[in-house]
Amino acid sequence: MSFWEYLGNRHQQLLTDAYQHASAVFQCMVVATLLGVLIGVATYRSEWGGNLATMATSTILTIPSLAMIGLLIPIVGLGVPPTVIALTLYGLLPIVRNAIVGLRGVDPSLVDAAKGIGMSRVMRLLRVELPLAWPPILTGIRVSTQMLMGIAAIAAYASGPGLGNEIFRGIGSLGSKNALNQVLAGTLGIIVLALLFDAAYVLIGRLTIPRGIRA
Repeated sequence: MSFWEYLGNRHQQLLTDAYQHASAVFQCMVVATLLGVLIGVATYRSEWGGNLATMATSTILTIPSLAMIGLLIPIVGLGVPPTVIALTLYGLLPIVRNAIVGLRGVDPSLVDAAKGIGMSRVMRLLRVELPLAWPPILTGIRVSTQMLMGIAAIAAYASGPGLGNEIFRGIGSLGSKNALNQVLAGTLGIIVLALLFDAAYVLIGRLTIPRGIRA
């Protein structure tokens, strides 16, 4: 069976796996973004606090994804829970680091001007600092998403959702006539999803970042 014939016969299952893969990555990125920005906001004013946050999230990223999921299985079981926890943790580093860098890079004179017109600390953060730090934060989100697209495939080891199931089925049946087709379909599907997500982030950047800041 050729690759195109395989796609034609299995398109429904592949679309379902692709949807589950994209959904898992998207939902975990939302959680990782919220946590990462909160950690950045809480630590960017302190040198040691920022370094500690960066070091902690860097340490998480050094744990092999297969080992991480394997360690989570006895605690939370198989399926979605270990997938969500692992992906969320792996997505933190670029967001935390870029949030800290972005917030520290805001021009102090702009913050002082906002303070001078009576803005509270929370209002300065929401209306001045975070909007100006948004470009590097968005870059961190893009980097995290690309990483999680690949890492999410490992979730199939724990019966997780996504295109990793195609890859693992192919690897598990090496020598069969469709083994290569399965691995190739899963891999190409992940690449296509990654490109689509990245294109969406480019569009979001154009819509949310003023032209002057982009320049």
